[in-house]
Amino acid sequence: MSRVNQHYARKLQFPQTIGKTIMKTDTQVQHDVLAELKWEPSVNAAHIGVEVNEGVVTLAGHVNSYAEKWDAERAALRVAGVKALAVEMDVKLAFSSKRTDADIAASAENALAWSTYTPKGRVKVMVENGWVTLTGDVDWEYQRKTAHKAVRYLMGVTGVSNNIALKPEVSLSAVKVDIEPALKRRASADAKKISVDIDGTEVTLSGTVHSWDERDTARNSAWSTPGVRNVVDKMVISF
Repeated sequence: MSRVNQHYARKLQFPQTIGKTIMKTDTQVQHDVLAELKWEPSVNAAHIGVEVNEGVVTLAGHVNSYAEKWDAERAALRVAGVKALAVEMDVKLAFSSKRTDADIAASAENALAWSTYTPKGRVKVMVENGWVTLTGDVDWEYQRKTAHKAVRYLMGVTGVSNNIALKPEVSLSAVKVDIEPALKRRASADAKKISVDIDGTEVTLSGTVHSWDERDTARNSAWSTPGVRNVVDKMVISF
């Protein structure tokens, strides 16, 4: 085992096991988040500070692109013990990466036009000081995510607001019947601890999950159901 791998293995030994529950101190979570940021090749961890208070992680500092900011957030959320994330990072573009709003808007339009999953002509782009705002409507949540992904890696982008609305054409007459089996297929054996409530086209998920990944799986399962326009996440992470 190399020095780097030995060092990372020691980091993974921090948690103390109490029964079947892994508990981490704030210091342990901080060490693990810093290690994960350094492990992520798309992130320059040297410019990012990490503070932890009762499991709530704050990322501060600056990054060179919105894409790097996004990847840093995702890296932090991968760490077990992170209960919530506060982002205080700002994007400082290098001179070579700066572009006019008109250039960014044109690139965003092209990126959306070339995207397989984005319905043509239904997503609008507005750019102000490098910040891209997406509006319009699509039928599925994955189409909203695809539109966001298409523009977030463009040069010169400092942020993205995804205001695309969902306008599904399918009714929710049997939505609960569809969602609950999906949760059992995709989540852990504890999926039965997740409650599903339906109000019109809105789905509310509540109950207990054991990780951010499990939480995302439950949310994605709900969003993948035809007719869902909004998912309210009231799930609690229990480590």
